Amino acid sequence: MIYSLCLYISLVIFGIGLAYKVINWFRYKIGTAARNVSTTKRFLAAVKGILAVVFSLKIFTLMKAFILDVILQRRIIKRDFLRWLMHTCIYLGFMLLVIMHALQAIITSKLIPDYYSTLNPYMFLRDLFGMMVIAGLLIAVYRRFILKVPRLATSAMDIYLIAVVGIIILTGIFLEGIKITSYTRYREMVTDYSAAENAAESKALESYWVKNFHVISPDKKLIFDAATMKLGKNVHERTCSPCHSNPRWAFSGFIIAGMIKPVARDMDAAGMPNFLYYLHYFACLFALAYLPFSKSFHIIATPISLLANSVMEDGKSDPVNIVTRQIMELDACTHCGTCSLRCSALAAFGMSGNSNILPSEKIAGIKALVKGKKINEYQLGLLQEGVYICTNCDRCTVVCPSGINLRDLWFQIREELIHSGYPLPFVLSPLSFYRGLKQGTLSPEYYTQPIHAARRELTSMIDEIKSSGKAVSISAIDKQFIAELGLPEDVSTYSYCFKCSTCTASCPVVANYDNPMEIVGLLPHQIIHSTALGLKHLAIGSRMLWDCLTCFKCEENCPQGVRIVEVMYRLKNLAIINNHRSYQCSHSSGDKREEGGST
Repeated sequence: MIYSLCLYISLVIFGIGLAYKVINWFRYKIGTAARNVSTTKRFLAAVKGILAVVFSLKIFTLMKAFILDVILQRRIIKRDFLRWLMHTCIYLGFMLLVIMHALQAIITSKLIPDYYSTLNPYMFLRDLFGMMVIAGLLIAVYRRFILKVPRLATSAMDIYLIAVVGIIILTGIFLEGIKITSYTRYREMVTDYSAAENAAESKALESYWVKNFHVISPDKKLIFDAATMKLGKNVHERTCSPCHSNPRWAFSGFIIAGMIKPVARDMDAAGMPNFLYYLHYFACLFALAYLPFSKSFHIIATPISLLANSVMEDGKSDPVNIVTRQIMELDACTHCGTCSLRCSALAAFGMSGNSNILPSEKIAGIKALVKGKKINEYQLGLLQEGVYICTNCDRCTVVCPSGINLRDLWFQIREELIHSGYPLPFVLSPLSFYRGLKQGTLSPEYYTQPIHAARRELTSMIDEIKSSGKAVSISAIDKQFIAELGLPEDVSTYSYCFKCSTCTASCPVVANYDNPMEIVGLLPHQIIHSTALGLKHLAIGSRMLWDCLTCFKCEENCPQGVRIVEVMYRLKNLAIINNHRSYQCSHSSGDKREEGGST
């Protein structure tokens, strides 16, 4: 009764956790596509999409993805054979154990009418699958703690997974080994199944099992001569072998049985078989109940991600379903670090140390943001930097073994971030080019709002001068400005500028406005002249820096050969660096004040 109750409780917790996860896929939102769509409508859209796939030719694409990507794990073997071997051993071995052993009453016995777990080939296969899992765990430990694969971060959840799977398999193997040696188990079997006709046959059977099957008998007077062994073998084959193969086929348990023979009797008397059974049973139930709340939930979410991405296409699939898929993909991430190894922004992580720059590491922060968890401004700034600095090169998406469309995920979460906190000026850098390409998917107001906010942050100097009506004082020259620019000699040609305004006259941006100074602030020749004068804040405070098309018409027409576009790029970078530093200082000090206040 207690076993059934515990199993029922575990199944209920598992079911509640699974339902909670699935509901969240339809409840949480990223981006604008499903902002005003209810959970019910999103669920119905998903059902409609599934039916459309099932009753179309896409079902064959789905089947192909299931065989190649889910079963054979084609995506993993393309990138890392050792990881594929590890994952195959753990995943395939454990799932086969669940189907053949844990669910034997529901699946195996129904498919095979004469099934007994103590018969071959089932006894052998159970041990083989168990050893596959052990081999996979050893590879996992080797990769994480000895080989130390780059960008493969090990968290407490990773250690939990290795530990709980190891406990389940090892307790199962030790339980099998101690049951082989257990005289108590032997007597139970003889009582239930043996048809020994007399005491002599019973003794001969016991001698046969002690001699051949590692059973530890308390009877010191057993006889092991040829006649007794022959009689014991006959009794065994007549009464035991139809439902009990030679325990040697359970090779891992039989090895353990041989190792514990010297202490097997004491272990049997101490009730060790029962203890190991409880440990094994309740470890399985705990793992089952905790599965939806742990990293191991990816064994459900990842196959769904692979299947969904095989049949969904941007521009053709319902945008609402794409949003639902992206939420689900957050659970499909296995934190394997493959994307981080190929990330184009990896050099930036080396310089700043912000782990959110790495694709696999910012998933946790994104999940917290999507779920509405409280994130302080400093942590939000780090997450913003990690998302904004993404170059949208798509290298992470191409190599992701879980099939997650990471580039679209970064784009959508970037839109969330620039509307939820302080929009850092990264959105105005060349790295925001992909956002410009996706402009058609956003409303004009939604697209321009963060750009205007970032521009105000960067161009506040000129706005202040205009609002005050004061002239710029030459005493404000920043003597460190030129060194800070770090311009090589061939770019330092800004000093040759004599304000002829040819660059301004040839600029297509300036020509686009009737009163350009009201729109773009300083004109190109004024920016170059401010740079030559050392007026740092004036030079980097013009909106013209961010409207520049880098068409090089200014350089082509400049009579002095000033490298105007290169100067513009340097000023852009300097503006971003200055604003970013002030942002970091203000928020890190605020974060420290929070910590200090709490202590």
